[in-house]
Amino acid sequence: MPLFRITTKQRSNCNGIRIEPGMSVQIVSNSFSDPIHTNGGQLVIDAFMRMYGIDIKKAGCLNSVYLSCERNG
Repeated sequence: MPLFRITTKQRSNCNGIRIEPGMSVQIVSNSFSDPIHTNGGQLVIDAFMRMYGIDIKKAGCLNSVYLSCERNG
């Protein structure tokens, strides 16, 4: 199962949620494809909620403009 690191690229302040560049989470996925676009990004949403207590989808940042994805394993 591959390990992905999802990192924010830029600052955003939307819907009362502040995103800073460099915030990152690690995700283990059953799929080899990008977790940002797989299953509606639910793994990414859950990971940011668990790690930072923010809803990345509500902030409008659940896309490749704000997030970079690299596969580590």
